[in-house]
Amino acid sequence: MLRPETSNDLFIILIVVSLIFIALAKLLFEKRFNHFASVLINSSYLNVFSRDQKFLDLFDGLLFLNQIFSVSIFIFISYNFLVDPLEVSPSFIFNLVIAIGIFILIKVLIERLIGSLFNIDNLIDRYLFQKTSYKNFLGLILTPINIILLFSITPNKYLIFSIIIILFFINSIGLLTSFKSNLNLIKREIFYFILYLCALEIGPYIILYKVIIEN
Repeated sequence: MLRPETSNDLFIILIVVSLIFIALAKLLFEKRFNHFASVLINSSYLNVFSRDQKFLDLFDGLLFLNQIFSVSIFIFISYNFLVDPLEVSPSFIFNLVIAIGIFILIKVLIERLIGSLFNIDNLIDRYLFQKTSYKNFLGLILTPINIILLFSITPNKYLIFSIIIILFFINSIGLLTSFKSNLNLIKREIFYFILYLCALEIGPYIILYKVIIEN
């Protein structure tokens, strides 16, 4: 079993908080949320709302918080079944949530800094908005998946790997869509963009993987 009976309360709290973030995003930005919900099959959300993007955006912020919680829970479940059983404790989950949040925020800030240094701010801003939108969408999808894995179906490695593959596929669609919509800008700045991809899209995850495996 993934968790003893006494650990249910912790996961219930985390999921309820995630659902509150989602509900607030829909309540405060109903029209935008409806567009966002179909972002995987319709690029109108990206085309319309990328023009009005802000560095601090409440809608993206609420979905970003849900993303952190959802990803943290799914990482816990995956590690628990694929690598080694973990003890469910508030301190561990809190540290995991904080670590993931800090990792994502630092990565975004460095990406924006690199965009300024290479003078490709417009390209990076559009790319980051599109990438953030798809990652927030993944966080939205993970919320019901986590509920099912925690309280309905007992996970196994085949199910976990299947979910990871589906999430990777969805994320790949998002990246390809972003590349396609920014193709002209990318062609003009191809060298810097390739350098950016290697340094900030591939490198951090390789380092993170090595850290997790070695520890």
